[in-house]
Amino acid sequence: MKRVVVGLSGGVDSSVAAYLLKEQGYEVIGLFMKNWHDDSVTISNECPWLEDSNDALLVAEKLGIPFQTVDLSEQYKEKIVDYMFNEYEKGRTPNPDVLCNREIKFDVFMKIALSLGADYVATGHYCRKGTIEKDGKEVFQLLAGKDGNKDQSYFLCQLSQEQLSKALFPIGELTKPEVREIASKLDLITAEKKDSQGLCFIGKVRLPEFLQQKLQPKEGIIIDIPAEAAIYHQEKPQFNSEEEAFAFEAKRIDYLKVPGKVMGKHQGAHYFTKGQRKGLNVGGTKEPLFIIETDVEKNIVYTGQGNQHPGLFKKALFIANDEVHWIREDLALKEGQEMEVMARIRYRQPLQKATLYQFKDGMYVVFENPQSAITEGQFVAWHLNDEILGSGVIA
Repeated sequence: MKRVVVGLSGGVDSSVAAYLLKEQGYEVIGLFMKNWHDDSVTISNECPWLEDSNDALLVAEKLGIPFQTVDLSEQYKEKIVDYMFNEYEKGRTPNPDVLCNREIKFDVFMKIALSLGADYVATGHYCRKGTIEKDGKEVFQLLAGKDGNKDQSYFLCQLSQEQLSKALFPIGELTKPEVREIASKLDLITAEKKDSQGLCFIGKVRLPEFLQQKLQPKEGIIIDIPAEAAIYHQEKPQFNSEEEAFAFEAKRIDYLKVPGKVMGKHQGAHYFTKGQRKGLNVGGTKEPLFIIETDVEKNIVYTGQGNQHPGLFKKALFIANDEVHWIREDLALKEGQEMEVMARIRYRQPLQKATLYQFKDGMYVVFENPQSAITEGQFVAWHLNDEILGSGVIA
């Protein structure tokens, strides 16, 4: 009998995942990860992890499976939280959920599970796993969840073949309403529970407050760049190579010498991210202000009016070689190769037509249509049909 450790988060998805595995004849163990206990960074007065671990325990009792809590807060602080602060300080915007899956759930947590004699680790993600044979070897695929509305394969875009080989996603074939229905029939305490928002596993966190407790505020100015600025209407230079042309499309615009209008003050450029609309507290403009760029060195936030402002859009992005990750290692591009894919630069974004170009120092993702708010530090993931082939960190 194969043994599976399920990460019970105290939510409805992982509860139903545990139930389905038991039905399929696995020996199931429920494990709750506690990822936060640093009181120096208070997050809210509520203590969601206590409530969640309690719900997870009740679910395990109801399903008749053994249950344990593991404290991963040390590793979480080091691998996720510290990393996030460092990225924000550099003016990049990390994605804690993608990292949490790569570094915590399918690494630290998986090692604990395997030490408990588990054959597999299961989570309540809306995605599926496929297995194909290629050159006599088993190759694992990460496939989109059946519920197009809830597909979470993006959050797992950094997993490796090794991690996938030991992963199970029991609810990937179901839709959210079907999952809730199963939970109701079983009378699980989590059946009606709202989906968790906020940082992966820390609970109900609001990011700006979280950042303000670690990154010191420093006052700077907000500058509005007009849509008709000359920088957006320059003639393109002649390029000697495709690589040069893509680099031109992907590069950050330096707004220091572009005439703009001072709109107000902010408390630190590192609190803001490209494409952000809320939190500027500047009114009186015809159209809402969007952040088009932040300069953490000079502590300036640049904005543009309206969601069609040319400063928001780019056609290409670059990924350095050490940040290019192929789930399907067998399909990885070699220098000089290219591949047509569908790609997305954030969770829930509809897939976009793009072409990957691999060069000596890294890979360009060139989109058919310009994309809004391509953000450094976030992940781009690329697909063929409903399979995620790989991902990378936007440079």
